[in-house]
Amino acid sequence: MTNTIHRFKQGDDFIVLDVNSGGVHVVDEIVYDIIGLLEPPLSEDMPAEIPTKLTKYDENELRECYAEIYSLYKDKILFSTDEYRKYADIAVKAPIKALCLHVSHDCDLRCKYCFASTGDFGTGRKIMTPETGRKAIDFLIEKSLGRENLELDFFGGEPLMAWETIKATVDYARSVEKQHGKNFRFTVTTNGMLLTDDKIEYINREMSNCVLSLDGRKEVNDNIRVTPNGKGCYDIIVPRYKKLVEGRVNPGRTDYYVRGTFTKYNLDFVEDVLHISDLGFYQLSVEPVTAPADKPYAITEDDLPKVYEQYDKLYEIMAEHVKKTGKKPFNFFHYMIDLNQGPCAVKRLRGCGCGNEYVAVTPDGDIYPCHQFVGIDKWKMGNIYDGNVDPEIADYFAKTHIYSKQGCSDCWARFYCSGGCNANGYIYEGDVRIPHKIQCAMMKKRVECGIALGIKMNEYGGNNTDEPNIKATC
Repeated sequence: MTNTIHRFKQGDDFIVLDVNSGGVHVVDEIVYDIIGLLEPPLSEDMPAEIPTKLTKYDENELRECYAEIYSLYKDKILFSTDEYRKYADIAVKAPIKALCLHVSHDCDLRCKYCFASTGDFGTGRKIMTPETGRKAIDFLIEKSLGRENLELDFFGGEPLMAWETIKATVDYARSVEKQHGKNFRFTVTTNGMLLTDDKIEYINREMSNCVLSLDGRKEVNDNIRVTPNGKGCYDIIVPRYKKLVEGRVNPGRTDYYVRGTFTKYNLDFVEDVLHISDLGFYQLSVEPVTAPADKPYAITEDDLPKVYEQYDKLYEIMAEHVKKTGKKPFNFFHYMIDLNQGPCAVKRLRGCGCGNEYVAVTPDGDIYPCHQFVGIDKWKMGNIYDGNVDPEIADYFAKTHIYSKQGCSDCWARFYCSGGCNANGYIYEGDVRIPHKIQCAMMKKRVECGIALGIKMNEYGGNNTDEPNIKATC
């Protein structure tokens, strides 16, 4: 089957995705079956083998349906050609527009699946100074060149452990942004343990987005997201999250999402999605853990059928709600696929832009392609105090895209996942340009469900997508 078409059935719908144009077609079963037998280029006359292979249909009906398929082909919205490859061949470095600022390489939790070595990324526990935070702002202003809108995510470890640095960095950015023609958009990612009323008020005033870590049901969350003395955190953080979200009412300060992680311990993770929704949170995500296969909580290939069942179950729940109300019951991050416009060409080709337009900065000012590369000496790109960024690494990531990654150029989902996570490829497959196999498999399933849910929204909800501008950073 050519990679210009992807056919799948979701619920009662027969869906055909034209990969290169992004066109999504909901078709009758007969059209679905005919398309499954076709390879471009198509001729105006129906291939003779179709009636012999699809004997359950009347031949005249087959000819009528084929004529409709051929019309879509001539209009270049079915079996269309790839117009993106030529842009990949001229990929160049871009100005930096976003920082993941590691204000804390320390954490007050000891989550069992933490990719950051319980907060210090293997570099030693430390807090960024306000001076380094201000220097990071100067660095981003300089390296962004003509970019006007800049993004900075306060990250850790637990960033609220570096609260004075956060405030000093924001204050400094606000004091210089206008004179440089810049507009800063801040995000904070937190585990909630240090949230207080004054911090909540500050976050809701200054942070355009916030990411709140919660794995779902109390027993699930407290099994793996624990304090150094082994106690759970659910009862502490949930009331604080509710208060924070209730206060996000100011223009430009309404975005948030509650982000969970599911593991082998809770392969019934739809129950955690529903639990987070029942708590009153509308923007949410529960994402699969990425871990070595020998970890007891790791998701392996043997678990994929159960994971697929859960994604199907979640789709059915959300689709049924859309049919009844015209609205989603909640926004599930991985099902937020825009069928009408979608991302720009650059995003389609190389995704998050790590190592290129997006980098991470440690408490010492060291620069890495993203937060998951931090601590890996091979990928250190420089330091903000000397102001230099390794041009070879930046160029390498500029040329890391769906046409340079193993298997991606022939994958139907390539324009949705953009080749997947570069760091996961390096850490788990040994090469940035080899996608992580298990994450790739789950991504394809999520994309199918997201496309199908988008169809239901178009059918029953019109333009009522009610989706914020959410940027995932962890």
